[in-house]
Amino acid sequence: MSKLQESIDVDVPISTAYNQWTQFEDFPLFMDGVEEITQIDDRHNHWKTKIAGVSREFDTEIVDQVPDDHVSWRTTSGDVKQTGMVSFQPLDARHTRIVMSMDYQPEGLAEKAADMMNMLDRQVKGDLKRFKHFIEERGTETGSYRERL
Repeated sequence: MSKLQESIDVDVPISTAYNQWTQFEDFPLFMDGVEEITQIDDRHNHWKTKIAGVSREFDTEIVDQVPDDHVSWRTTSGDVKQTGMVSFQPLDARHTRIVMSMDYQPEGLAEKAADMMNMLDRQVKGDLKRFKHFIEERGTETGSYRERL
C-alpha cells in the first residue's frame, strides 16, 4: 500500500471550500483524468476516470463526513483500491488549508512504475491547484451538502 499527502491553502472561507468539495459531480471541472462522477446517494459515487490512457470505473463510499472538517472515503468496487480523507482547516475567516491524504494499492506494472515516480502525488498536487483556481475564481460554491454522515 502506498501513501500520499498533499495540501494547499485557498483564499475562501472554510464553508465555501467544504461546500464545493462535497459537489462530487463537479470534480471533472478541476480534476485531471476524472471524466465523470455519478452521485448514487448521500454515501455512494460511481467514478469514470482516464489517466495516462487507462480507463477505470469504480465505486466509492463516504465513510465519514463532518461539515467544515473532513470527508473520508473508500473504494467498494472496481479495480481501484484506495482509502482517503480530505480535511479542511481554517487559517482565518477568509482562508482555508485543504489536506488530501490517500492510501492506495497500485495494480500492474505500469501503475507500480508510476507510483515509484510519484506520478499520483503530482496528479493530486495539480488537482488541488486546479481546485484552488476554480473556487477562488468563482468566489462561491456551486452547491453544498451539510449533513454529517
